[in-house]
Amino acid sequence: MQQETSHGRRHVTRRQLLQSFALAGLGVVLGGPPLASRTSAEVASATHQWAFVVDLRRCDGCEKCTQACQQTHFLGKDQTWIKVYKMTNSEGQAYTMPRLCMHCENPPCQRVCPVGATYRNSEGVVLVDQSICIGCRTCMAACPYEARYFNWGDPIPAPTGIGPTMPEFPVPQRKGTVGKCILCVHNTREGKLPACVQACTMDALYIGDIVVDAAANSRQTVKLSQLLRENDAVRFREQLGTRPRVWYIPGHGQKLDF
Repeated sequence: MQQETSHGRRHVTRRQLLQSFALAGLGVVLGGPPLASRTSAEVASATHQWAFVVDLRRCDGCEKCTQACQQTHFLGKDQTWIKVYKMTNSEGQAYTMPRLCMHCENPPCQRVCPVGATYRNSEGVVLVDQSICIGCRTCMAACPYEARYFNWGDPIPAPTGIGPTMPEFPVPQRKGTVGKCILCVHNTREGKLPACVQACTMDALYIGDIVVDAAANSRQTVKLSQLLRENDAVRFREQLGTRPRVWYIPGHGQKLDF
């Protein structure tokens, strides 16, 4: 059973999330087509391959996802690892579009980094090792999603004992380096939802696992491939060949090619 927080929000426990992903994976084995990209060798050999889904039909532009991310990672106001854009489609209808790092399978940011500070981990998450980053900002120029941020000033101090700074949890940020969304791998490894997913009161954000073909928001766990297929999900600027790991469910005829 899901627990209620003091604010009335549903909280998915570590046990619930892990059990849900395990059951969803069992369903894939017993029946139903797997996600197409599961045929790759890296997916077959990994315990998890993380992905993300944004349901634009549900997003109301509240920016609670942005605020939760900033609080979790002790970011400044100019550091919006998940930014909510106000958009207008070809028919003049307004909608909002959260945009984070796409965690590309073919990341241009990684290719241009001269020191190897940007890399993809075994679970498909693109990370930055700020102990190596020289702050050249070449990766920022290469990213077609504008998903990277330069740390111009001193970072916001983090409480002592919060844990060691590492690419999977770059807190506090390091001045003179680049930061970005890390899909809250420090949470997913513990069976918890990313901060943005947990904070979304509209249940518009899902963390997905390609290996077990499951996706979860703060309310439910569903089959990832079915969610994408039945809702005509698309990937932002996938014509660039970056193979993003973030899918969008438009629902209102939006064209995500700006």
